[in-house]
Amino acid sequence: MKRGKQYFLPIIMFLIFEAAAVTLWLTKNNLFYLFNFSYIGFSVSLGIFLMMKKYRHARRIVQLLVGSYMLVYLGLIQKENMQIEGFWYYLFTGVFEAATIHYAVAKIFGPLLFGRGWCGYACWTAMVLDFLPYKTPSHPRRKIGWIRYITFAASLIFVSALFLFKVGNIERIMFRAFIIGNIAYYAVGIILAFAFKDNRAFCKYICPVTVFLKPMSRFALFRIKCDKEKCVSCGKCSRICPMDVDVTDNSLKRKNGTECILCMECVKNCPKNAL
Repeated sequence: MKRGKQYFLPIIMFLIFEAAAVTLWLTKNNLFYLFNFSYIGFSVSLGIFLMMKKYRHARRIVQLLVGSYMLVYLGLIQKENMQIEGFWYYLFTGVFEAATIHYAVAKIFGPLLFGRGWCGYACWTAMVLDFLPYKTPSHPRRKIGWIRYITFAASLIFVSALFLFKVGNIERIMFRAFIIGNIAYYAVGIILAFAFKDNRAFCKYICPVTVFLKPMSRFALFRIKCDKEKCVSCGKCSRICPMDVDVTDNSLKRKNGTECILCMECVKNCPKNAL
């Protein structure tokens, strides 16, 4: 029985994605969605299984499998703008495809289930930034998180202007924006990581997608909780957390609670298995 329980969470996660895959395949009459969500579901489930087996690179494997697929195949090969600009573009055209579905599942409604798991396991920007040397922040968080709202507004204004002024070849512009935007994200992310000695500085202060993620993440079904009876208040989880989350507080108001990326570093490093 105990041996079977270890497969329960990976199987449930795969079935959630598979349900989305089959539903979209049948409703949209497009085999791509069956492949797309089945692949992502398998990758995430594999990562969870490897994590439960205490394989140290489990999360990195998921990041590379999903992140590179989204960036290279969907973005560069299929020429879909999977950045936030792509979401605005499809939303304005009234087409429930590609980036619109991606944002709805992963970044708007999905966080009600898995919080900001997208940031920890699938983001192609963080996929690269997490290879930098500053995995644990050495300085207190800066109070400049308001910048993310500027980049969020800028993306909306950019796409709105294209439609407002009836610019031609919008699809080509959106593809170029995807390439230029990614180059800018990587450049800014790397610069901030070295300047603040924090790999996740871009996620904390600049990334516009977090504006979608934060509200829903507060009520996430899957979240790290602390067993107060086991906890000895050693503070190791707080020191090791890349997003400065106080995981010892089980309330919805815990410090930086909507920032948790479910990387499980706190769980792996807790000396009393209290998380």
